[in-house]
Amino acid sequence: MDSVRVHAPATVSNVVCGFDCLGFALSEPYDELTVSMIREPEIRIRHTDDFGLPTDPARNVAGVALRAMLDHAGEGSGFEVKITKNIKPGSGIGSSSASSCGAVVAANELLGGRYSKSELVGFAMAGEKLASGARHADNVAPSIFGGFTLVRSVDPIDIVSLEFPMLFATVLHPQIEIKTSEARAILPAQVPLASAVRQWSNLGSLVAALARGDLELLARSMEDLIVEPVRSSLIPKFGEVKGAALEAGALGGGISGSGPSMFFLSGSRETAEEVENGIRRVYETTGLDFLTHVSAISADGVSRVS
Repeated sequence: MDSVRVHAPATVSNVVCGFDCLGFALSEPYDELTVSMIREPEIRIRHTDDFGLPTDPARNVAGVALRAMLDHAGEGSGFEVKITKNIKPGSGIGSSSASSCGAVVAANELLGGRYSKSELVGFAMAGEKLASGARHADNVAPSIFGGFTLVRSVDPIDIVSLEFPMLFATVLHPQIEIKTSEARAILPAQVPLASAVRQWSNLGSLVAALARGDLELLARSMEDLIVEPVRSSLIPKFGEVKGAALEAGALGGGISGSGPSMFFLSGSRETAEEVENGIRRVYETTGLDFLTHVSAISADGVSRVS
């Protein structure tokens, strides 16, 4: 085996009250990566899309993640990576993490599967640090593990896979750019204790709601007192979109990652499509280009195609 092709899913991180620790994988969209082993001890990157991402492996998230893996493995060989991105960079639905995770999962198969999923998360976080300036795992964990994941710790890495009922996500992606580093810079340096306690309570009840399949509790738990009030100002018509989604039957939702995408969870595909119709009507009045996606929550992370 000298080549492995994988699909690497988009992900939603934070999930309203779970800043930097909670995320889930979508069934679509996904990036497609083909990783091949080469004799030369180097990493080569090739893109088949038109996003203009760097091919220098030191400036590409997949290249940085693979370098972390090769440095640990002590291999004398290298990798060539072909990337077709279907997740637009800067979308807020885990574009960088899909590239990093797809690369290390495929490369791990070429190395005989020597690394665990948690170890792969560690390598992929090197790519996240390049993209955002921080080693966070709320996107890479669900991309590799699939489903809903809770990042209990990144040092040491401790990922908890959560039980969850059948859920569908509606994603609205305005075609504007919000840099993760800038979105992190506007967050408050200090949080009132009362807000912190309420946030912890919401996160705990959200995890319980997922495990029980209690959609009413899930809806009550999707409340963010810390991040959303600040970051929502970066997204045009955020309040109107959220109101339209809830009116259409969404359980709740908010900003995906650092934005600009917004996501809303529903208990059925039919409701998720109604939510899509509602938020499209709102955003069509802005004059901005936008994309929408309706997807089931995927129990699978990066998966091999061939």
